[in-house]
Amino acid sequence: MTIQRMDNVGIVVGDLDAAIAFFTALGMELEGRMPIEGRWAEKVVGLDDMRSEIAMMRIPNAQGRLELATYHTPKAITPEPEVTPANTLGLHRVMFAVDDIEDTLARLRPHGAELVGEVTRYEDSYLLCYLRGPSGIILALAEQLN
Repeated sequence: MTIQRMDNVGIVVGDLDAAIAFFTALGMELEGRMPIEGRWAEKVVGLDDMRSEIAMMRIPNAQGRLELATYHTPKAITPEPEVTPANTLGLHRVMFAVDDIEDTLARLRPHGAELVGEVTRYEDSYLLCYLRGPSGIILALAEQLN
């Protein structure tokens, strides 16, 4: 038995419209948006009386997708502390390779993006940074230099 592919990464957000705008500014495209509810969905996620909405974002001409979800019921749980450091257990970050890291940051800042540390050069290979987006999501950006 082998894995066929990684379909998507799911991220729970507080404001679905803001998250869509953020990832659109990053360069992703909205593939679709729909409500998710009913007994089948409750069984999958293990939550009673579950009502949510998802937006599927895709990378143009590539395989990667993000499933952004907001929960109407039950309400999403905010972690403590709300802004968790990079060494918090659980999903750490999602990394994107970009053509121009400074241009990407300039496009994302109006959507609330803030650097976690700073843009740093790794040898002569990459410029790298972590940034925090909507709902505290941490993204990593990598610009190949050679």
